[in-house]
Amino acid sequence: MAKKAPRRTAQRILETALDLFNRFGEPNVSTTLVAAELGISPGNLYYHYPAKDELINRLYEAYEAELDELLHASEGVHDVEDAWFFMHSLFELIWRHRFLYRDLNDLLSKNRLLETRFQAVLKNKVRAIRTLLAGMARAGHLEIDAREVDALAQSMVVVLTYWLSYEYVRNPREALEPAHAQGALLRGGQHTLHLLAPYLVSAQRRHLLTLSDAYASEDEAVA
Repeated sequence: MAKKAPRRTAQRILETALDLFNRFGEPNVSTTLVAAELGISPGNLYYHYPAKDELINRLYEAYEAELDELLHASEGVHDVEDAWFFMHSLFELIWRHRFLYRDLNDLLSKNRLLETRFQAVLKNKVRAIRTLLAGMARAGHLEIDAREVDALAQSMVVVLTYWLSYEYVRNPREALEPAHAQGALLRGGQHTLHLLAPYLVSAQRRHLLTLSDAYASEDEAVA
């Protein structure tokens, strides 16, 4: 069997930086620490990424590309079951790049690329949620006045964007540790979807409550 080609140093640096940023928060991780974790010299790291911001920008660009692809899936959402899968997928993506959300305000204040492009991320999320709402309405599963759509979409995006910060405030020592990921994602998806409840037709509302009961039980099991 042919051996797998070794990962290039640049890719290994990115993967290690992402892991350390997620675990400890980007402000608490230096490029020297990333190099030490990899067992390479700081000079080797600087050869590939001369500044910490370049590491952050590359990680952000990978996140943004994956997010753009995922947001297109909102076009296929027609009922609560679809919406749950879509929302959980979004939360899983956010979790894999949680350092961006954990330290969002700090990152935006220091990094011009993130400052400008994260605004577009928010707009794209709102656009995707509006598409989701339109699809559910066309399928007869959602009844909402056109004047309420934007407020609902914005509210859902706020929860999506700041849910992990809320989890962190609730439990600073453990909330963002991998062992607690499943519970955090379940709660985030559940709370975001419950913003739809007042607009769902009765059968879909009952289904949402049934799903919530099942996910609450799963959350308790992993807690």
